[in-house]
Amino acid sequence: MLRRPYGPSKLPVSAIVFGGIVVKDLPQERANAVVRRAFDRGVNYFDVAPTYGTPEALLGPALAELPRSEVFLACKTTKRDAAGARAELENSLKTLQVEHLDLYQFHAVGSQADVDRILAPGGALETFVRAKERGRVRHLGFSAHDEDAGLRLLEAYPFDSALFPVNWVSLCADVFGRRLLEACKAKGVSALALKAMARCAWSGTRDPRYPFLWYQPETDPELAALALRYTLAQGVTAAVPPGHEELFWRAVDVAERYRAPDGEELRRLEARAEELTPLFPVPPKA
Repeated sequence: MLRRPYGPSKLPVSAIVFGGIVVKDLPQERANAVVRRAFDRGVNYFDVAPTYGTPEALLGPALAELPRSEVFLACKTTKRDAAGARAELENSLKTLQVEHLDLYQFHAVGSQADVDRILAPGGALETFVRAKERGRVRHLGFSAHDEDAGLRLLEAYPFDSALFPVNWVSLCADVFGRRLLEACKAKGVSALALKAMARCAWSGTRDPRYPFLWYQPETDPELAALALRYTLAQGVTAAVPPGHEELFWRAVDVAERYRAPDGEELRRLEARAEELTPLFPVPPKA
């Protein structure tokens, strides 16, 4: 498994992240087996959030079977106030059955209003800083679907990482992601990729094979692999595949034999991207 250094600590993390949604609603025994198989194949970076539903409770027992020192465990909160973030952090630690998180993140920062609330007196950043000082979390970061909001957070505090869409269609169209990638590089912040294997928004009826995906994944195996390789070539530390077990294993396969796309492959990807509407930036709600 390809591993890359995370943040200022340079901890080696797997280039493919195990997103907790992969085990959503599975029986505990099955979740344990999926987590163990991922770990045995070199995946040491696991990411989850309370808003995902069952995965947090399932990952607790599953990860308890692995050496804690060999697991990089990330979690998130959607709470923007200090008290709410503190309560959710403590509940996540209890549910995940751990004394600390390796990474704690503001989840789905989507507007300047979100940033205002996080940074304000009594905002969630206060909880994050105190939790790091107490050793309850080791690294701090955020996930964002709004590029300007992400850029503002990077200016406001020395985060260790930023998790955001690094998607082939949006990057080829140069409409989302490039500015955040450049800012992360300039500041020495680990860029973590979402939606590397996403294609576009659903049109009409959603494919029942992917019940937990709000977007259409790229289902052509060759193109999906190329899209992921393209994202991994953008200077990112790691990528979170779609929350679907088959697509997760496909991503693991890619990382085990990773090579950057060549010129002909890039031209093919760019030509295909021109036929699609970028998933990001997300249009504002009417």
